[in-house]
Amino acid sequence: MSRKKQHSKQFKLDAVQYRKEHPDLSQIECAKNLGIGTSTLSRWESQYRDNSGDIPTRGSGNYSSDEQKEIARLKRELRDAQDALDVLKKAISILGND
Repeated sequence: MSRKKQHSKQFKLDAVQYRKEHPDLSQIECAKNLGIGTSTLSRWESQYRDNSGDIPTRGSGNYSSDEQKEIARLKRELRDAQDALDVLKKAISILGND
């Protein structure tokens, strides 16, 4: 399973600034120069406009409170436990068929 690459908030802001500083380049050229997809750059520009010059981020360390961080940790722990249980169930069914 592949994970999307997460860019830092600063990278996103710099990317939007790069686009502003190079009006002679198309959005496609800017995205290519930055090594990101055109739709990604477009989304960041939209977020920048919609949030008064800021780009909201999600991910590690970006929780609104300690409670939110704990909830996220518990959800990950539950998901991992459920995955382990699924593996065990499959193993039991395979071994039970012998």
